[in-house]
Amino acid sequence: MTHSSTPSFFAENWEIGPIFRTLLRNKVGAMLIALQIAFTMTIVVNAIYIIVQRSEKMQRPSGIDEANSFFISSVGFSHDFNGLVSTQQDLNLIRSLNGVVDAIQINAVPLSGSGWSMGLQTEPGAEFDGTGTAVYMVDEHALNALDVALVAGENFSPTDIQVRTSSQTHWPDKTIITLAMANRLFPNDGLAAVGKTVYINDIEPMIITGIIDKLQAPWVGWDNVENVMLTPEIRDAKSSRYFIRTEPGERDRIMTQVESVLAKSNPGRIVKDLRSIDETRLRAYRDNSAMIRILITVMVILIIVTGLGIVGLVSFSVNQRKKQIGTRRALGASQHAIVRYFMLENLLISTAGVLLGALLTVGLNIVLVDAFSLTPIAWYYIPLGMLALWLVGQVAVYGPAKKAANIPPALATRSA
Repeated sequence: MTHSSTPSFFAENWEIGPIFRTLLRNKVGAMLIALQIAFTMTIVVNAIYIIVQRSEKMQRPSGIDEANSFFISSVGFSHDFNGLVSTQQDLNLIRSLNGVVDAIQINAVPLSGSGWSMGLQTEPGAEFDGTGTAVYMVDEHALNALDVALVAGENFSPTDIQVRTSSQTHWPDKTIITLAMANRLFPNDGLAAVGKTVYINDIEPMIITGIIDKLQAPWVGWDNVENVMLTPEIRDAKSSRYFIRTEPGERDRIMTQVESVLAKSNPGRIVKDLRSIDETRLRAYRDNSAMIRILITVMVILIIVTGLGIVGLVSFSVNQRKKQIGTRRALGASQHAIVRYFMLENLLISTAGVLLGALLTVGLNIVLVDAFSLTPIAWYYIPLGMLALWLVGQVAVYGPAKKAANIPPALATRSA
């Protein structure tokens, strides 16, 4: 039997016209869902973009053996406390412990959030701009303790190590820098920086004696986080920070042991701030972790609300059109045709929403780029976001559409 003489409410041949006319008669609900989809897409796509950027930032290698490293501080308080002697005794003691790879005194720790910074320049004089760099004051054991690799030049020798007092302002005449720092100072050939002179404090010369592969500054939010220099110095002060690297699997045991032996070896000082680098990393990126959790929560809530909105609209539409649905069922429309109609109707609404959402996504990203100095969103985020929202719409509409298809024709035709 053919029923082509009258307009088909449920288009067996996927006609868009009847569906579009129906939407025009119920345009307020359709517009609200389209706007909700657009808003959800805008927030979700930009949130995913931020999450990916933050996650990549959190995955950056610090350059050190994080899993097997920790640090601890010693603060002398007795009137006869000798900082320099205590530091050397402590290092000898720590290095002698079974399971310790190496240990150094260091003024700051990667990822810790607190440290020293200076500027290096390739020409002397205050008129030249320096390149910012983190400064780690270390001895000849630093490369082994930090587990960084020398890619050019040579390590410090024991005779290079100078004693630095708290009031000292001048710097040693040698330095080791990271490859990233070398490339910033000498863009044409960073590895060729070995043997070249740079200047600190505008005019103080320092010879680059070595280049290491990678080491991060203490500040994870700094744009130049891989700009690092090592200076051959041991600090003469009442407070010392020791960085210790252990054999794999020995860190936790040695942390406890080091804290105990240092406390017992000198009663004229306080041992504090015992912390693993793993914990330090977690602390350094906790703001990023919190933001990721918040954004994920917001995305899930928005997607659920959008899905429920679609379910509500379609359920309302089904209740309003029971008589028409029943009539079509009685005239031979298949359940598949009923389901297909509502899914196609939702596809049209979703398409309007994601197209608007694409424009809003780009607009919001421009604002975020300007406000937070982010990189522009990659182009493929937008089509992926559109596809995801189309899928959400189709999943959300399927339940009510299936319910509409299961309406008994006889019961429906008796509905008022």
